[in-house]
Amino acid sequence: MTILLDPEHNESKALFSLSIPWTGASVLEIGSGDGRLTWRYADKVARVVGLEPDDGKYTAGLENHPNGFEHVEFLNLGLDEFVGQNKEKFDLALLSWSL
Repeated sequence: MTILLDPEHNESKALFSLSIPWTGASVLEIGSGDGRLTWRYADKVARVVGLEPDDGKYTAGLENHPNGFEHVEFLNLGLDEFVGQNKEKFDLALLSWSL
């Protein structure tokens, strides 16, 4: 049996119902997994850094990375590790499983 995650696209509807200035934004996505949510908004922003500490999900995200999205970067790190190594500022942070 195949598990369908959000077949009605409620996550996208919730995400895009927010008054967020997407154009030109830099986004930190925490728990990016296989990129399922990332690719729904990636064409609207300037940069995405997706954090995924789970090796398998991180690898799936790299494998699902479509051409033409060089501004999307997946890192095999948790938030604590990323913050300890990086002082970059982002316009928006998404907790992927919170939608």
